[in-house]
Amino acid sequence: MANTSSTDRVARQQLLHGLAQAADDLGRSLAALSGAYELLDDAQAERLERELFGPVQRAYGRAQRTHAGFAQRHRLARRRFHAPAPGAPSTGVSGLVEQAVDAIERADTALIALQDASMFVEVGDPELRAGVTEVRQLIDRYLLRARAFLRTFGR
Repeated sequence: MANTSSTDRVARQQLLHGLAQAADDLGRSLAALSGAYELLDDAQAERLERELFGPVQRAYGRAQRTHAGFAQRHRLARRRFHAPAPGAPSTGVSGLVEQAVDAIERADTALIALQDASMFVEVGDPELRAGVTEVRQLIDRYLLRARAFLRTFGR
């Protein structure tokens, strides 16, 4: 019995780590978008905030809450998340949005890997599954919105 409990704890810690990695990537995306925001005029900045920054910010918050809740429910160490510094303005708006897209793709890949892992159902819980699903839904159409933003950027 103790062996199963120990195995479950290790599996839960792995799930928590995978979720933290995805949250870190969401934070990197926000940092890049913050850098892009600073380079835009007011109208384009509002559009970027509405179409790109807002959904990622909600996904980042949801990932953090899911992480904290899962850690608390299973008495695992919680992790503090720190938003990275905004991206370098020298890459320009397009470069920063591309950095954000890359980070979102990494986050989505990490979340898919979590959902595909057998331990996700075996040792996870309904709140974890709901949280991961919600984060993926929030970033689901991100790539399409980012490409549309870049296509019409400056128009």
